[in-house]
Amino acid sequence: MIKAFRIITLLEGFSLLVLLFLAMPLKYIWNLPQMVQVVGMVHGILFLLFVVMAIMVFYELKWSIKTFGIVMLASVIPFGAIYIDKKHLKL
Repeated sequence: MIKAFRIITLLEGFSLLVLLFLAMPLKYIWNLPQMVQVVGMVHGILFLLFVVMAIMVFYELKWSIKTFGIVMLASVIPFGAIYIDKKHLKL
């Protein structure tokens, strides 16, 4: 379970970076919104999967509410997935 969550965390974090630093500039600077539609959908699905798996890992690892909150907050911050992986998902 933890390994799967770790993979989802890193994929979700990477999709956020692609969305923010590649797709959004393409949309707003070069008027090419197609990538935002595709990457946005993929990121949305990965984020929902991340939330569901975070709840499952919350119970499995017996995280405190504070730790769970930090993990959820870090998931919406660019490069937050790296923090989550290094700090809370050490194997």
